[in-house]
Amino acid sequence: MSIFYVIIGLLLLVLGGEFLVRSSIGLSFKLNISKMVIGMTVVSFATSAPELLVSLQAALDGSPAIAINNVIGSNIANIGLVLGITAIIGPIVVNKDFYKLNWPVMMLFSLVLYYFLWNDNVLTQIEGIILLVGLVVFLFVLIRNARKEEVSLDEVDDALASIGYGKIVVWLLIGGIALYFGSELLVDGAKDIANNMGVSEGVISITMIAIGTSVPELAASVIAAMKGEKAISLGNLIGSNIFNIASVLGLTSLIKEIPVTEAQILSRDIFWMLGFAAILLPLVFIPNKFVLSRFKGVFLFLGYALFIYLVL
Repeated sequence: MSIFYVIIGLLLLVLGGEFLVRSSIGLSFKLNISKMVIGMTVVSFATSAPELLVSLQAALDGSPAIAINNVIGSNIANIGLVLGITAIIGPIVVNKDFYKLNWPVMMLFSLVLYYFLWNDNVLTQIEGIILLVGLVVFLFVLIRNARKEEVSLDEVDDALASIGYGKIVVWLLIGGIALYFGSELLVDGAKDIANNMGVSEGVISITMIAIGTSVPELAASVIAAMKGEKAISLGNLIGSNIFNIASVLGLTSLIKEIPVTEAQILSRDIFWMLGFAAILLPLVFIPNKFVLSRFKGVFLFLGYALFIYLVL
């Protein structure tokens, strides 16, 4: 029954995330917000909704390990699993923004999160506010820089510009309800599986739940790569990692402080997250500059497989 809860929960999260993204884009068009701003803010935040709901539900249910490791595991999966598979399907060209802004900011947020957790074994409300303020500053710089150059956002569907307010409201309701019940079922099912298998909630959350909440990004990346489109780029995945740390953990810690209840979070898991983030820089420059080749994709995917093997 627990496995059934997890499967249904994952399906509801994917469904809810899709409806939330579509309704958010439609509403943004109605409010005359530019495509560039939609892609960098509304869509990025909406795709982080599954992680946010799962982390918040876990923290409120007294399972902080799930809240933290959901984000850590999702960030690892975004690079090792999603980016790895996408690069295997087709090489990814990296632009200069990678090393000038996106990668340094992702590393900064990752290191700040490690310091906050290592310092006192708890993510406090003040630290959550710092993460959210940092996110606002990053978005301000990102949008200001983007306005200086032509930005193409193929992933934003123009057809959504013509939908009515009624459909937007219905989509928002469907998305919100699906995310709420999906997060409840996923967290409850994962906790039961952890108890039945005799493993910690942290292990379940950094593997099963993390992969589950990364399913929308994985599906979109694979479909885009097979079509030869650039709907999902390295920058999008790095942005997702930044949002996961800043918005998901930031907002969750504002509502309820998140203590570190499992030692391996600080002794093992977070170092894997930092390692996957750090390895991107040399991979982008060596041996071919600004290209993530199929070989590099295989390297990332095998690294993720090793991580799952060692964790389980």
